[in-house]
Amino acid sequence: EVQLVESGGGLVQPGGSLRLSCAASGFTFSSYAMSWVRQAPGKGLEWVSSISSGGASTYYADSVKGRFTISRDNAKNTLYLQLNSLKTEDTGVYYCAKDTPGSSSYHKGQGTQVTVSS
Repeated sequence: EVQLVESGGGLVQPGGSLRLSCAASGFTFSSYAMSWVRQAPGKGLEWVSSISSGGASTYYADSVKGRFTISRDNAKNTLYLQLNSLKTEDTGVYYCAKDTPGSSSYHKGQGTQVTVSS
């Protein structure tokens, strides 16, 4: 059974930073691309970033490019998202996902709340 457990969310002031982690189990982590998606209050899911299975290639939504960094540690079966220069519009629930949105093996976790507020 695929399990994705996110952690690291919280309340931060605008301009602040957070580091999200996602512990993966139940599948061969190193064989899959991984992604982060988010959902702002009252809005639909938004793709944030993806990383290739080996970590060599990364992709970002324009809204977070230059501020967020996705990475992974295949030895630890863990995905990360470094969030810098946070804005109020970054508030939402952040989900770790196996593979990329739209793929047949896509599966997302339960999410971690990020709130950016002064």
